[in-house]
Amino acid sequence: MKKRAASSLAAALLCLAVPNAAQAACGPDPDPCAIPDGTYHVELPESPAPGTPALMMLHGWGASGEGMLRARSMVDAALDRGYAVIAPDGIPRANGRGLSWAFHPDRPGPRDEIAFLQSVRDDAADRFGIAPGSILLAGFSIGGSMTAYAACAAPDAFTGYAPLGGNFWHPLSDTCAGPAAMLHVHGWRNGTVPLEGRILRGGSMEDPDVVAQGNVWAAMEIWRATNDCPDLQPRAFPETEGFWRRAWEGCAAPLEIALFDGGHSIPLGWTDMALDWFEGLADR
Repeated sequence: MKKRAASSLAAALLCLAVPNAAQAACGPDPDPCAIPDGTYHVELPESPAPGTPALMMLHGWGASGEGMLRARSMVDAALDRGYAVIAPDGIPRANGRGLSWAFHPDRPGPRDEIAFLQSVRDDAADRFGIAPGSILLAGFSIGGSMTAYAACAAPDAFTGYAPLGGNFWHPLSDTCAGPAAMLHVHGWRNGTVPLEGRILRGGSMEDPDVVAQGNVWAAMEIWRATNDCPDLQPRAFPETEGFWRRAWEGCAAPLEIALFDGGHSIPLGWTDMALDWFEGLADR
């Protein structure tokens, strides 16, 4: 893999509490957009028109939608391309420290997260003229896991899915509702969510109550089967600066994995790569 010394958005994600005067909450309104099951934040590109596409980005563990919009390199790259950026809020953690997502189907939470994300989609379409069929659902860390589970449960809810630094947890999903266009991106040196997964809070894999991040390679095999990819190994190798990419061919829905030489962060160039991939779905 080609190494690079480029910076990432890790610092921005670690400084989620720093105010940003230019940041919008609900388009031009200072308060977040409220719907029956929760809230979300949105920034719009200059001169938005009906049918504006959007990047819906799900925050990580202990963070928030408001904090997600402070990752300015990511947000500004999308806005510059004419995309709205939607940042939903997760549910409060039990200890009151930030928000998270009740993503695992075996551990349901107080809210139907899949239904909530679809409600955010519909509300943003009604309020701001965002095209509901032109939204890329993406997420970082646990937000990436939430993205993967949304793709598994409701593959037609969004046009494409781009989990970053997170996918299925243990036990991995046996079956999904249908094929979903997916681009998974992961840091080769990610120690927080390793590619091979890891056990949290001690215990062992023999413990039925173990909490463990899933093996990304195993998750990709589930997606290969779900998307009806005929070949075990990926055959195409599109090149993007800073990313080592492999794509499966002949699938019912596009499937690709991209690795970068970094850790648990949103790497420089991720937004443009993900949106290029997303726009390429229209050519299929």
